[in-house]
Amino acid sequence: MSTATTTAATTALELGLVSCEKCGLLSRPEPGAHEGRCPRCDARVHFRKPDSIKRTWAYLISAAICYVPANLLPVLTTTTAEGADSDTILQGIVLLWSPTGWPLSVLVLIASIMIPSAKILALAYLLVGVQRGSKVGQRQRVRMFRVVQFIGRWSMVDVFVDTFTAALVQLQPLMSVEPASGLFFFAAVVVLTMLAVESFDPRLIWDTSLDRTAAPLEARHA
Repeated sequence: MSTATTTAATTALELGLVSCEKCGLLSRPEPGAHEGRCPRCDARVHFRKPDSIKRTWAYLISAAICYVPANLLPVLTTTTAEGADSDTILQGIVLLWSPTGWPLSVLVLIASIMIPSAKILALAYLLVGVQRGSKVGQRQRVRMFRVVQFIGRWSMVDVFVDTFTAALVQLQPLMSVEPASGLFFFAAVVVLTMLAVESFDPRLIWDTSLDRTAAPLEARHA
């Protein structure tokens, strides 16, 4: 049996080292300090993000609340000579579905329905795992967080499509398209999930792998 499987590796936290999230430099703050400045880019560095779990839960719950009206309320209102017609996200996906427009319909479905709900569920799963001190599948959970972090940059696709359509289709007094209240709730979901991702500290996933890391971590945040 190899030494790596019998002896736990020393963590950066135990050595008093912290990584800069901006430039990636590994440095050692002054003794007794739980935060400092990166010597390379002067960004603020923390052993762990302050109140990471509380802030992430706050943003995530707010996003989940806004997600309901974002899908129930109309996102676009089309006004023609025959009157005004409002469509929700799902109605817009159905209207876009055609032999030539199905790619856009699928894109809106993925960006507006699947990605936001997947981000909320994934972050909730990661938070519950950290709070329960789960040691199972830590590598997979870190990969999950990186995927959520990556796809977050594409979350504004539906908002862009709707606002672009509203700006493009303006044939007053014959026809006009305006954003409706649902679009603002959806934009709030996107922003809140992005803030939740930024607030979550993936290093917390590894803190449960070694029992001896609990004491140094608590001491540094005391």
